[in-house]
Amino acid sequence: MSNKALLPNSSGPISSGKVYLIGAGPGDPELITLRGVQCLRKADVVLYDYLANPLLLRYLKKDVEKHCMGRHGQGKLWSQEDINSTLVKQAQSGKIVVRLKSGDPTVFARAADEIEPLLENNIPFEIVPGITTALAASSCAGIPVTHSGLSSAVALITGHEKPGKDEQAVNYKALADFPGTLVIYMGVTTAPKWAASLIEHGKDPTTPVAIIRRCSWPDQSSLLCELQDIPKHLHKGSKIRPPVIVVIGEVASLGPRYAWFEQRPLFGQQILITRPEHQADQLRMPLAELGADVYVQPSIEIAPPKNWDAVDDAINRMREFDWIVFSSTNGVRSLMDRVLELGRDLRIFGNTKIAAIGSGTAAQLSEYHLTADCVPEEYRAEALVASLQSEASGKKFLLPRASRGRDVLPNGLTAAGGTVEQVIVYQSTDRETCTEEVEQFLDHNTFNWVITSSSAIARATVNLLGDQLKESKIASISPITSQTLRELGYEPSAEATEYTMDGIVAAILEAEAK
Repeated sequence: MSNKALLPNSSGPISSGKVYLIGAGPGDPELITLRGVQCLRKADVVLYDYLANPLLLRYLKKDVEKHCMGRHGQGKLWSQEDINSTLVKQAQSGKIVVRLKSGDPTVFARAADEIEPLLENNIPFEIVPGITTALAASSCAGIPVTHSGLSSAVALITGHEKPGKDEQAVNYKALADFPGTLVIYMGVTTAPKWAASLIEHGKDPTTPVAIIRRCSWPDQSSLLCELQDIPKHLHKGSKIRPPVIVVIGEVASLGPRYAWFEQRPLFGQQILITRPEHQADQLRMPLAELGADVYVQPSIEIAPPKNWDAVDDAINRMREFDWIVFSSTNGVRSLMDRVLELGRDLRIFGNTKIAAIGSGTAAQLSEYHLTADCVPEEYRAEALVASLQSEASGKKFLLPRASRGRDVLPNGLTAAGGTVEQVIVYQSTDRETCTEEVEQFLDHNTFNWVITSSSAIARATVNLLGDQLKESKIASISPITSQTLRELGYEPSAEATEYTMDGIVAAILEAEAK
């Protein structure tokens, strides 16, 4: 067979741009391929399906042009012609274009409809495979679509034919006789028809069926029934709305036995992280792994200081200080990035010792190849002062800090006989409005948990969410943060015993277990 049909038309000039058709997977943003992430990172323009997890957009460069293809009943719904013309136009202008599709681009995703105009216009393209939902169901719904004793074959079937087809392409007689597992895509509204057709052509009405909605998403749901009961659950007015996949066959009965996804300890819990966006993954990832549906709403924003002069002066005099004391990861990042921006390196620290308020701050130091000389057992300012006060007399301390915060460190070290110089390395300001995603959520729901990881964040969160916070349980990182919450009229439902992100997660798990 010739490969010529797969290549751009050699009779015309080949476009300087390129199109990548990338499979985003079934929903979980961690299930995209490494190649898919690599292509996203170099994109200039992205056209994405609404079923592609929006967290995947974090891999994009800051100035990327983004277009959502829309969803039925919400906003503009792009036609196939609109999509095709945009892909061609953007690639012809020399841009790297990504078409981000849910699942796999070649499985019921109309990849061929988009490849043809690319070939016609001599535009290079690449198809990046993704995990299609039929296979994700094996992992996330506990249904092995193949099984040594039950099923040696799988058939993937569309429940929604392309409008305008001259003839029915689905052979229900062949499917009823198929010796394996049937997986129906896009079959909610047409379920009564295809279920009846299968039974009419000889499929056992009592065949086990699993209905799986939003496979691999934090709100995944599964329902086990029989083929004859399908019309009761799926139809035009059904409460079970797309995206839905239906697995038909004996293997479907194994779902409840092999289930793990929906059995995770925080499954179904909707949790709000209020840390700055760049720090959210320290909580988002472990919470998501435990099954939580995680939202991020920074209640404070971190920005550079209004003026770097004092910081630059301290950096240039670093050898004068006996100790540099870091009270936050933001302080480490801000100061060290400035050191590098000035063309300096780790040699500026010379014999200067380094103290960190906790393990998280010490870990941030290690990212810059620095090891803390002092980390107190209890991660709070009072404990850090206690760890340093025995040798503070006559020593000079540098405290890189935020534009606001408690004065426990400078006051304590000064009282112990030290000389303290403070420099503001970052501005901390309260966020006044919620993101569109969180606002839409709060219009109809409340969070099960809201996490506060400092006193400043606790105050800002109360100001930002107001009375809506009263409907949620609050997790606090420390007794000091809990005290701040109580002063504001909110009693925390969980308090970390280890004042770290892992400690907060452990406190929530313990509270849920009770």
